[in-house]
Amino acid sequence: MLYPFMTLNDNTEIVHSEAIEKDGREQVKVCIEKPVFEDFHSATCWLPDYKWEKINGFSEEEIKYFQDYLSSVAHIIMQLAREGGFEGGMDNASSF
Repeated sequence: MLYPFMTLNDNTEIVHSEAIEKDGREQVKVCIEKPVFEDFHSATCWLPDYKWEKINGFSEEEIKYFQDYLSSVAHIIMQLAREGGFEGGMDNASSF
């Protein structure tokens, strides 16, 4: 299952998976998709290694931008992935 994380001003969607065990470590799959005319640009990044794959349509400059962006929010995405996205985190929030 993929959870919404952020929609950027240019309608680029960033979503993430639950935290999963891969190669004996916790990892999170982050998918980035941007509508372009009648198509989409897309890329996948695995956290915490920042391993990029399936890059389609994005330039090297755009991937660098996303790399920098993900570097600044990776800790949040990793936590949300453990908690089931924003909704899961809200379920675990303490009551007032």
